[in-house]
Amino acid sequence: MTVYSNVKQCLASINGIETQLSNFALNSQDEKAQQAFHRAMLLVGEVKKELQIRVTELEFQEPQYKPT
Repeated sequence: MTVYSNVKQCLASINGIETQLSNFALNSQDEKAQQAFHRAMLLVGEVKKELQIRVTELEFQEPQYKPT
């Protein structure tokens, strides 16, 4: 598996995790839990942004990975 495919797979996983954390925050009855899930979601969102930047860099460095 290439670095590009690993990063893309990780990005897809991070998207799922971010969605799950959002759902937990929305569905939790405990306010402290809601806040904790929300903070975790924001942190994961930052990681997602960094991975998206890395994907763009890889696509620039390796033209074969550019989406058509």
